[in-house]
Amino acid sequence: MVKKVKQLSLFLDNKPGVLAKVCAVLARQKVNILGISVTDGHDHAVVRLVTDDPRRAVHTLGSAGILVVDNDVLIIDLPNRAGALGAVSRILASAKINIEYSYATASPNQKSASLVLSVSDTTGAEKALNRLLASKKA
Repeated sequence: MVKKVKQLSLFLDNKPGVLAKVCAVLARQKVNILGISVTDGHDHAVVRLVTDDPRRAVHTLGSAGILVVDNDVLIIDLPNRAGALGAVSRILASAKINIEYSYATASPNQKSASLVLSVSDTTGAEKALNRLLASKKA
C-alpha cells in the first residue's frame, strides 16, 4: 500500500532534552508519532515526523514556539525481505523520479517494513508504485 501523508520538519537546537520536550508536547495532545528521522548538525537538528494527526501536531508545536514546515511524503508498506527496496528504487528510476531522502524500519520478525519516501514527484511516484503493488496482487 502506498499512501501520501504530511511530514513535519522541525528545526531544533541540537542539545540534550530538546527532543524529549517535543515528544512531551505532542503526547499531552495525544498526537502519536508514527515515523521519525533526526539529522544532526553542529548546533541544530532537523527532525522529520510523520504523525497520526499532522494538523494538530503543527498547531501544538507552533504554539510551543517550535518552527514547523510540512510537506507531502509517501509511506509504503513493503515485504520485509531482500530486494524489496531495490524494486521500489527501480520503479522510481524508470519513471525518472528522484528519491530525495527516505527512512524506514522493520524488526527481523516483522513480515512487512514501512518506508517513508520524499521524492521529486509525489503524485507520479504514488501512481507508479501503486501500479507495481497492484501487479504483485494480480
